[in-house]
Amino acid sequence: MNNMNQMMKQVKKMQEQMMKAQEELASKTVEGTSGGGVVTVTVSGHKQVQSISIKPEAVDPDDVEMLQDLVLTAVNDALSKADELANNDMGKFTNGMKIPGLF
Repeated sequence: MNNMNQMMKQVKKMQEQMMKAQEELASKTVEGTSGGGVVTVTVSGHKQVQSISIKPEAVDPDDVEMLQDLVLTAVNDALSKADELANNDMGKFTNGMKIPGLF
């Protein structure tokens, strides 16, 4: 019975640490870029786009498709980095296991 109580305490402590790590992810940001830095997208650790920066040289009215591609590439780069950030921060609790709904 004592072992069960000890295990439950450890589980509760781990849950608290995971919740804190999840909260901290919201305040962390990563940047994705494309076109050599002419488009930069900042995303939170919870994969919310915080900002998009486009330098004037990226804007060509005759080639809107290129700008769209640059923005799309930068967003995908930032989201990939946000996934990596979450995996690094939360992976220490899950030992690399993917737990649905956790992150």
